[in-house]
Amino acid sequence: MAVSQAIPITRHPFANGSYKQMLIDGKWVDAASGKRFETHNPATGELLATVAEGDKEDIDRAVAAARRAFEGPWSKVKPFERQNLLLKLADLVEKNFDELSQLDTLDMGAPLSRTRAYRLRAVGMLRYYAGQSTAIHGETIENSLPGEIFSYTLKEPIGVVGAIIPWNGPLTATIWKIGPAIATGCTVVLKPAEEAPLTSLRIAELAMEAGVPPGVINVVPGYGETAGAALAAHHDVDKVAFTGSHVTGQSIIRASAGNLKRVSLELGGKSPDIVFADADLDAAVPGAAMAVFANSGQICSAGTRLFVEQSIYEEFVGRVAEFGKKLQVGNGLDPNTQIGPLVSEQQLERVTSYLDIGQKEGARALAGGGRVTEGALAKGFFVSPTVFAGVQDNMRIAQEEIFGPVISAIAFKDMDELVKRANATTFGLGSGLWTRDVSKAHAVAKRLRAGSVWVNCYQAMDPAVPFGGYKMSGYGRESGKQHVEEYLNVKAVWIKTA
Repeated sequence: MAVSQAIPITRHPFANGSYKQMLIDGKWVDAASGKRFETHNPATGELLATVAEGDKEDIDRAVAAARRAFEGPWSKVKPFERQNLLLKLADLVEKNFDELSQLDTLDMGAPLSRTRAYRLRAVGMLRYYAGQSTAIHGETIENSLPGEIFSYTLKEPIGVVGAIIPWNGPLTATIWKIGPAIATGCTVVLKPAEEAPLTSLRIAELAMEAGVPPGVINVVPGYGETAGAALAAHHDVDKVAFTGSHVTGQSIIRASAGNLKRVSLELGGKSPDIVFADADLDAAVPGAAMAVFANSGQICSAGTRLFVEQSIYEEFVGRVAEFGKKLQVGNGLDPNTQIGPLVSEQQLERVTSYLDIGQKEGARALAGGGRVTEGALAKGFFVSPTVFAGVQDNMRIAQEEIFGPVISAIAFKDMDELVKRANATTFGLGSGLWTRDVSKAHAVAKRLRAGSVWVNCYQAMDPAVPFGGYKMSGYGRESGKQHVEEYLNVKAVWIKTA
């Protein structure tokens, strides 16, 4: 395992140790309680910023502002104008992308090589939603009632949206929530993760610069058990869009019962990534490795259960382990870094506890298996890329979401048995398979119980293609026209003409 060192670069004002307020009704304000919390660089422990800590009173203020905007001037804004706002925001994100990617790196640790690679995705999503703004329409429906009765449908914005996002990709997660809200004419109260709030606050600043009216976008940083819970339960919120753990997702569903608000959930995963003996192994080795090691394993759809056909198991898993050993671990500000830190000490403790569990269960660590403490990295939350061999289906490391750079490699022989085992999880977010046999690819893809199936690739995503889960990985979709529909109500209109 190679270890990189940071290359000093100029800090953005959002990460220079200063104080950052929350955005409510177009104004930057303190928390009503006056509380603040700190956000730190997970690679070094240094203070990045002190942030206003929102709670129930701040959520109440933000929801009230969003409601006033929704029922007031924003309701009269035409689709073309909403499209134009999103295009202006897209231009500003593109213009300021280097600083936005740096903020993501500083706040949650992902290497610059990763965060900078999201330029096309971030800008592309905003422009896609801009296009969708003018593509929303109902339909005329010929009914079978006697007489002359005309029937049609209207698509209308659902209202005030409470958006709660995780820390593992703040830039794109923020856009994924505010983009469809603006496109459809909704208003939004965004609660970013307390571990990484800075990029969301900067995006809000750019949205104001783009001309988004006051109250349309509100950003209230804070903790999940206070600000997040208040937003999920608020009786004047019409929809909650949440990305995060399945446990929190379940609590949001319970909280939604008060006013039966609409809920869409993109939750965790324990995704199977399947390698057949006929695969192009030279492509499958890095593909399967980075299906987990990318973003230090902090991706909900990571292919953490690596199923490998028995005849190539030892060779393939050994090659993946060697690949992992050669990855450069270090501070994300070094452009040569491939694996950055975990986001927090809490996440470090969680992941390292699973490393201990795996070895106690009898799995063999062919690579990694512990925390990285070399030199300057001792101050950060680093775990080396880990490959466990000899994993059985019933082991905790094969069943529970670790959210770290940990592969559990499992052997299989028979395809029917494989599909049953691959589906034997409470989750169903992502899945992958590697084969040269197109018939096999189609057959297995159809039988996998997951929202996405990647064949001879992993984590491919596009603004026009829907993403979401089965089972405990949630419901609803993000990206694609299905995402826009999540923010709309359908109204039927009947007119008797004679």
